[in-house]
Amino acid sequence: MNFPKKRRYLTHFLLFTAALTLSAASLSGCGTAQSQRIVRIGHNQSVNHPTHIALTAFQNYINEHLGDHYLVEVYPSELLGSQTDMVQLTQTGAIDYCIASNAILETFSKNYEIFNLPYLFASADSYHHAMDDPDVTDPIFTATQKAGFTAVTWLDAGTRNFYTVSKPIENPADLKGLKIRVQQSPTNIEMMRLLGGSATPMGFGDVYTALQSNIIDGAENNEMALTDNGHGDVCKYYSYDMHQMVPDILIGNNAFIQDLSDEERAVFEEGYRLINQVQREEWVKAVDAARETAVSRQNVQFLYPDQAPFVEACLPLHQSVLQNNPAIRPIYDAIQEYNTRYPSITE
Repeated sequence: MNFPKKRRYLTHFLLFTAALTLSAASLSGCGTAQSQRIVRIGHNQSVNHPTHIALTAFQNYINEHLGDHYLVEVYPSELLGSQTDMVQLTQTGAIDYCIASNAILETFSKNYEIFNLPYLFASADSYHHAMDDPDVTDPIFTATQKAGFTAVTWLDAGTRNFYTVSKPIENPADLKGLKIRVQQSPTNIEMMRLLGGSATPMGFGDVYTALQSNIIDGAENNEMALTDNGHGDVCKYYSYDMHQMVPDILIGNNAFIQDLSDEERAVFEEGYRLINQVQREEWVKAVDAARETAVSRQNVQFLYPDQAPFVEACLPLHQSVLQNNPAIRPIYDAIQEYNTRYPSITE
């Protein structure tokens, strides 16, 4: 099957469907009986991924409680296009929700750049408590309203760590001279410069081939990149430097959300909480399974370097980002309070 062609077809189909829906709504008037409204959600993960499992739980919950009026459909594996495509479709209302990466959302609001800061969170506990605090997340999640969408919940994407083909990373000096794939973000490029490595931005789909052909020496991501994407077949060292904890974000079309009645909105908001709960539970299971597979089948060696030298090297990046974007200072300070309450277990 030619998936790129299929995605293009579905994207054009959805845009056409949205236009027909708006046209029908303008002609039908208020006297027509309400039909079942299809709610489309897109994401780029497989059907076995925690994200899809959580969205399926949401689908079942909404269909069970509001099935007379809404029918939720979940489209995995970029069936509706790339993440960038899906964000644009959510903006226009051609689809209603999608999972977006922080790097994409940063192009709509600079508030999102705070999540790209290396070592922003001292521990997983600090990360989870901060992300569950509306005082921390609301100024970020609502910052894209003028763009036509709003974040409705966050998903745990674990910790991002370095993994390499042949050289273990136990301190920043080990990164010197290595070409490391990073996300296409200025913050990530500067992070690699400060750590002494050579940043190589590229799309995630190109990483496996680049590793295999020695175009790059390593990459950085969570444990499932080793197994779900096969990177552990090439990279044999995975170092827990834990330089980033970057959430994925579920965004919703503003017009759709605002058209919900108070009762419907309450059900949807409970569904958002269900997504967060199920995804986080499934994430823990998936990481454990990925580690076991990486060790037993791919012969990956997991390393636990001293984090302090990495943290120290990256601190100048915090100051430069805060100076250039003072609006995120209150959010940053609130996160530091959680870091004090939930410090790294190595301290």
